[in-house]
Amino acid sequence: MSEESQLNGALQSRGEVRSQLTQALAGRILLVDGAMGTMIQRRGLSEADFRGNRFREHDRDLKGDNDLLVLTRPDVIENIHHEYLEAGSDIIETNTFNGTSVSQADYGLEAIVYELNVEAARLAKRASTVWTGRTPDRPRFVAGAIGPTN
Repeated sequence: MSEESQLNGALQSRGEVRSQLTQALAGRILLVDGAMGTMIQRRGLSEADFRGNRFREHDRDLKGDNDLLVLTRPDVIENIHHEYLEAGSDIIETNTFNGTSVSQADYGLEAIVYELNVEAARLAKRASTVWTGRTPDRPRFVAGAIGPTN
């Protein structure tokens, strides 16, 4: 089965997710992941990591645009999600704190905001699906992260 098929099979209606989340909250305290930015900084990534091949010739510095890593180093972001889930997080946030056109304009990347957000959600959902599959009685959830818009 392809990864896309597995993810599509894991998609649930809002009502199903709401029901699972409500049930989990009624039974225990749920843990949310921690600071994605700090985890990224610990990796010591270079400008080249942030650029990847796609943005190699981009005219602005991209180091520090942590949201861009969902496109240029998705392995790093997905590994961080897995680390938080392994540590016991029930809810992981998308790597989209600066995934707005206002924030991405600082890097000249406002045109990729939609793609960036979709990919961030896909990576988080994939990680949560893996961990939910390991322990179906303890579903994991994904929350969208939205930072300031100014």
